[in-house]
Amino acid sequence: MERQNSRRVNSLILITSMLLLAGCTAGDPQFTQDTPAGFWYGLWHGVIAFISLIIHLFNENVNVYETFNTGGWYDFGFLLGVIFIWGGSSHVSCKSTVKKKHDQEWDEIGEKVEAKVMRKLKAWSADEEPSIEDKDWDEVCKKAEAKLKRKIREWAEKE
Repeated sequence: MERQNSRRVNSLILITSMLLLAGCTAGDPQFTQDTPAGFWYGLWHGVIAFISLIIHLFNENVNVYETFNTGGWYDFGFLLGVIFIWGGSSHVSCKSTVKKKHDQEWDEIGEKVEAKVMRKLKAWSADEEPSIEDKDWDEVCKKAEAKLKRKIREWAEKE
């Protein structure tokens, strides 16, 4: 029952929001050649451009862009509004570059650890004497084992 009421409230809020936004879209009769839309209206129309486009598909009286505008300042505001919402395309390339670099670093670390483990397993299976480099690795293994035991003990004491 609560879920059904929640859906009704959400639907009502969505419809009300859409109607309010539709009332603020470009193509409003308040704008004429004598009173054109300026920078602030351009900014607002840029912010709601995507919603205006969707509404325009079903209602020809709603425009995405106000034809009666001040020119450059309206265009500048419209462009800023679109950029504020969509953020331009620079964030896409930055994230993918950072992710590739991050993945490359983890791949490199993984390869080094894997090579080290393989050397240790090979030495263990052949009962060879560990090298000086492996003695440092033994110290790291002891520290990791001690920390793991401590964490397991802490976890077991919680219950």
